[in-house]
Amino acid sequence: MATDVLTAAEFYSSRKGAVAARLLRARLAAMWPNLAGKKVLGIGYPAPYLRQWRDKAQACIALTPSQIGIASWPVGQANMSCTSEEDALPFADRSVDRVLLVHGLEAAERVRPLLREIWRVLSDDGRLLVVTPNRSGMWAHLESTPFGQGQPYSAGQIARLLHATMFREERRDTALFIPPTDLGIILRAAPVWERSGRRLLPGFAGVTITEASKDLYAVIPLQRGIRRTDLAEAVYRSIAAV
Repeated sequence: MATDVLTAAEFYSSRKGAVAARLLRARLAAMWPNLAGKKVLGIGYPAPYLRQWRDKAQACIALTPSQIGIASWPVGQANMSCTSEEDALPFADRSVDRVLLVHGLEAAERVRPLLREIWRVLSDDGRLLVVTPNRSGMWAHLESTPFGQGQPYSAGQIARLLHATMFREERRDTALFIPPTDLGIILRAAPVWERSGRRLLPGFAGVTITEASKDLYAVIPLQRGIRRTDLAEAVYRSIAAV
């Protein structure tokens, strides 16, 4: 079962959800510490994570795929959210600098068309962060959280999927080693769980975080006499024809 905005909103309003969001935001901020002047697009249910970049980014937009519902964001301010079909994002080609995909890939009805659309709207030097439930982690097996709904992935599966959709994996991180519990004694010790888990049990993280860039030269081999700018245009035409 895929997540929906009501389930996600309820989870993040709980103490367990707030702790999970804080731990994951810390890892995302470490990977993208400064997005000043960048155009940022969050896809899935990104609201708990976009706020750390909203004040400095040139634009910060939250998009929820139509199958999981509609969510307004930010609360009490001018709306910067929208919804669309996952294979028809309402943005121009190469118009976004950073894309955060969280509670999106595992809920996608058409995974590869979604990633192809992200490739299309992402600038040539842009970056994609994919946050997915880890198949080996505890969070993927508890349906009371958004991380336990939809399709979990291993790190290897994500890498192969990105490669198949013309992305190049740049680096990888993990988060959520804390058990998915409401017990206050465990939630209060969340930083200790994270530090210990990263050092002792890296394969059992709750989520995998993968950063990727566009592989502009994955489709057509570079031949003598072909300029790279011409090659990039050929890649865009091949994507549009898919």
